[in-house]
Amino acid sequence: MLIQYLHGAIQDLNTLISYTKLDIEAIKRADHDEIFARNVKKDALIKEFEVKKALLDQEVRACMEKEPQKNMAEVIGQEAVDLFGVMRESLNELKKVNSDYARMVFAVSEFFTSLMDKLIPKDLPAYGENKRITTPKHTSFLQIQA
Repeated sequence: MLIQYLHGAIQDLNTLISYTKLDIEAIKRADHDEIFARNVKKDALIKEFEVKKALLDQEVRACMEKEPQKNMAEVIGQEAVDLFGVMRESLNELKKVNSDYARMVFAVSEFFTSLMDKLIPKDLPAYGENKRITTPKHTSFLQIQA
C-alpha cells in the first residue's frame, strides 16, 4: 500500500505542477476565467494529496512499529525510499512554480491597483489629527464627489 500511496501522491503533485504552469500561461494572456475555473480542480487535488500524505504517514508508522529495531530505509524498502526522493523533487518543483506564479499575480495586482489610483483618486487617513493623504488629482481620469 505504501508504494501505491506514494505513486498517487506523486501523480497529484505533477498534476498540480501542470495546472500551475497552465495558470502562468493564462495570466500572461489575461485569461482569468480559465484560472478561476481551474482553482476548483486544484483545491480538490490539494485535499486528495493531503489525504494521501496522511495515509503515507500512517503506513510508515505501522511499518516502523512492526520492526522498531531497523531503520526506516530498511523497513520500507529501496523502492519506497526512491519514491520519497521523487516526491521531494516534485514538491520542490511545485514550490518553484508556485513562487513564479505568485510573483506574476503580485505584479498584475500592483498594476491594477496603480491603474485604479490613477483613474479614481482616493483619500486615505493619515497620522495625526484631521490629516488626510489625497492621491494627486492631476493624474486622475475620474473624480469622485460625494
